[in-house]
Amino acid sequence: MRKINKIKIFVNDNEISKEIYKELNGKLIKNNFEICEEKYDLAIAIGGDGSFLRMIKKTNFNSDIYYVGINTGTLGFLQEIKPNKIDEFINNLNKNNYKEDNIGILETNIITKNSSSKFYSLNEIVIRELDLNTVMLDIFIEKKYLETFNGDGILVSTSCGSSAYNLSFGGALIYNTLHTIQITPIAPLNSKAYRNLLTSIILPENKKINIYPKENKNNILITIDGENKKYKNVREIKTNIKNKRIKCLRMQDYNFINIINEKFLND
Repeated sequence: MRKINKIKIFVNDNEISKEIYKELNGKLIKNNFEICEEKYDLAIAIGGDGSFLRMIKKTNFNSDIYYVGINTGTLGFLQEIKPNKIDEFINNLNKNNYKEDNIGILETNIITKNSSSKFYSLNEIVIRELDLNTVMLDIFIEKKYLETFNGDGILVSTSCGSSAYNLSFGGALIYNTLHTIQITPIAPLNSKAYRNLLTSIILPENKKINIYPKENKNNILITIDGENKKYKNVREIKTNIKNKRIKCLRMQDYNFINIINEKFLND
């Protein structure tokens, strides 16, 4: 683990987050850390999970720095550090007493009749028909036909994202360092005319997914980590977990199972 010296802080625009920022900034400087805007070792998000996602996006999913979050939101699944643990957090930074988790990133290519776009996402992408009518998608895994999906939509999540929107549709919780890719159906149709998988399917990270909207259903709304993007005449959506990773800084007592219990099972 390399020594952290330079830090950039990303803060949510609410009073609680601003107060925590003042406290954190002052204590970091007092402990001889440099607060800077460029060439930093550690990026810290103050806020909820949305703040963490915005920080990752603003730094372009940088694989060369560490990321951590201080939770001033509600669930705060991505935000490990509690505000009352700031002193302990800084003490651990001083002693180089932390570990890192490498988190897989989803890379998605959207190919239309006239364009090609590439996006990264930490949690998921959601594919729906542009006007939120029934979407029809031919889904292939490693060039092998899986199904023609008919329903409200398809959600493709990383292991990290398995605990986010994916859970709302009955997807599985996956240990966040496994680098899997999960396909979860959203309100699939199931009748004599339409046969769809009714549960999610979990794949290893190196499996490539190709999704082809039916020609009369190819105006698509794609939501990438909560950000909506509209596309017309979509020919193909390609997605998989790339070798690209981000490094999340963890305290030594961090445990994924404890986080699941605390965030989802305790009051």
